[in-house]
Amino acid sequence: MSDEGGFAPPPFAAGTALTQLRRSLRDLQLSERGNGYELRGKRVVELELDAGATAIQARITRKPALTPEWDRQLLKSSADQRKWLDELKKRLARWERDE
Repeated sequence: MSDEGGFAPPPFAAGTALTQLRRSLRDLQLSERGNGYELRGKRVVELELDAGATAIQARITRKPALTPEWDRQLLKSSADQRKWLDELKKRLARWERDE
């Protein structure tokens, strides 16, 4: 028996996903500066399309600083995008608590 009738997720549209992420970051009150986003004048996120426009290169700082340490992730699916955004929201909440 074959699984030809199974569910296959739609292909990842990196350009559309990048637009959605940008909107979500603005909703989180982050200021857009070029390909990055700032929280109180400190860069905390950077996003850009991968070379073939099939994925998004995403970076989140470990904590807001003038010279931050970055965690990198390649977003290749909608699931990756949701997990990355959830992680960002957790960090934003932690940074608010720590201040």
